[in-house]
Amino acid sequence: MFQKTSFTTLIVGVFVVYVLHTCWVMYGIVYTKPCENPKFENCINPYLAGKPRLQLSIYTALRPNADGGHTLIHKEEDFDVETKFERIVNVSLPKKTCKNGTLYAMVFVHQAGMSPWQDPRQVHLVSQLTTYMIPKPPEVSLISGEEAPQAEQQKRKPKGGDSAVDRPVSHWRSRLTLNVVSEDFIFDRDFLPSDVHRYLRVFENGKKRVYLPVLFVDELSNRVKDLMEINSTSTELPLTISYDTISLGKLRFWIHMQDAVYSLQQFGFTEKDADEIKGIFVETNMYFLALTFFIAAFHLLFDFLAFKHDISFWKQKKSMVGMSSKAVLWRCFSTIVIFMYLFDEQTSLLVLIPAGVGSMIEVWKVKKAFKIQVIWKGVKPTFIFGKSDESERRTVEYDTLAMKYLWYLLYPMCIGGAVYALVFLRYKSWYSWIINSLVNGVYAFGFLFMLPQLFVNYKFKSVAHLPWKAFMYKAFNTFIDDIFAFIITMPTSHRLACFRDDVVFLVYLYQRWLYPVDKTRMNEYGLSYNEEEKPKGKAHKD
Repeated sequence: MFQKTSFTTLIVGVFVVYVLHTCWVMYGIVYTKPCENPKFENCINPYLAGKPRLQLSIYTALRPNADGGHTLIHKEEDFDVETKFERIVNVSLPKKTCKNGTLYAMVFVHQAGMSPWQDPRQVHLVSQLTTYMIPKPPEVSLISGEEAPQAEQQKRKPKGGDSAVDRPVSHWRSRLTLNVVSEDFIFDRDFLPSDVHRYLRVFENGKKRVYLPVLFVDELSNRVKDLMEINSTSTELPLTISYDTISLGKLRFWIHMQDAVYSLQQFGFTEKDADEIKGIFVETNMYFLALTFFIAAFHLLFDFLAFKHDISFWKQKKSMVGMSSKAVLWRCFSTIVIFMYLFDEQTSLLVLIPAGVGSMIEVWKVKKAFKIQVIWKGVKPTFIFGKSDESERRTVEYDTLAMKYLWYLLYPMCIGGAVYALVFLRYKSWYSWIINSLVNGVYAFGFLFMLPQLFVNYKFKSVAHLPWKAFMYKAFNTFIDDIFAFIITMPTSHRLACFRDDVVFLVYLYQRWLYPVDKTRMNEYGLSYNEEEKPKGKAHKD
């Protein structure tokens, strides 16, 4: 009665519903229903509509409620809400802050010529100027033992000379980004958004309700790269104060994103983990951000479908005829190296966990490719390798021949790069140098290990043995990665790695066109298309 629905169709359907739902939620965030009749008693009018003279004052304090005193560090006496500016001020640090303590900034927008502490119509927010993070270990030259330059070393030196680098120490947030909603928006009290409500201060002006300027401190702009370690010798540090206007829609979106990052930190994400997410929003404008969302959604869909078809292909695979086992082994090795490199660099869990899962899947593929059986005798494992037939031995022959010529190119390049890095660069340890040298080789020459498979395809004059469904989804993702290479900040080596894979994929597609599938040819499962198309019932007798 009901036609059977494939799993892929179901996943695509769920994906479409997810995208539509996300678009609806995003519309609800950025759109706020205004009060249609300004004279209506439910309307809340903007204080800025009267063009008042304002002043911006910024204080520092050891406590968020200013108990124990406060110090004025900057003020804008003729504060124009519409004028963007950036100021750099030097902030004197209290002794408690230098001794692994904290420091807060208290930002006031108030009436000009009046102290913010006595102004009944002032708005203020408190932002933490310090955060705790484990300092990065110092790097040294492994040949001479020479440490990093003094300026870098001073920045990374643990507080009080403490050698325990795994203890979080206080770091200075060198940027303070402020925003004020400049548009004269009239709120309807019955449709007041809950996210904006906590930033509104409303007072009665006769029969009218008026809200004071909506002040916002952009915490997403606080990046790890801007942090400066505080030690006992620090007496004064620079603070860059940036101000710009913000639209109501962007403010609401920023509040939601800021709350999401805060929630992740409550779940155990470190400052560095949260920084990966902040970079997506801060370093990309809103149009690119919307494009990034759709690209990321399709990337996730293709990743899942490629994963599903890849696992299905390898689960059913019994023969390695036409498949480069050396390429499978290299892919496993390279994913493990990249995982170890990311772990050594203390990369975000958002990147580390998928890399670890990918490494385990590649190990499973190696087990299938080399027909390895693991037999446990107590706690001691025994590995048994399966036998290869004539066609598989011919594939190994071509594979070995391709790798032989490839090594002539790779060995000198990888060894030369590792020696250069050892002499001229600094690392935390010998292990760090080894991992960095290996990962540089993977990034720079990893795509060359796709070439043996192209050589095997050429020798067999066939591509029927490849997992084409999974391959095409991965190809789509490769071109999506090209777009990400322009949108998202990433290392140059990784950006080049995105583009170099395109060339190999195009050669694969050319081979697909050059060697069409022969329907009379037996595939790796011992079946041909003609056999599969034959009717299973008995032949009709005339």
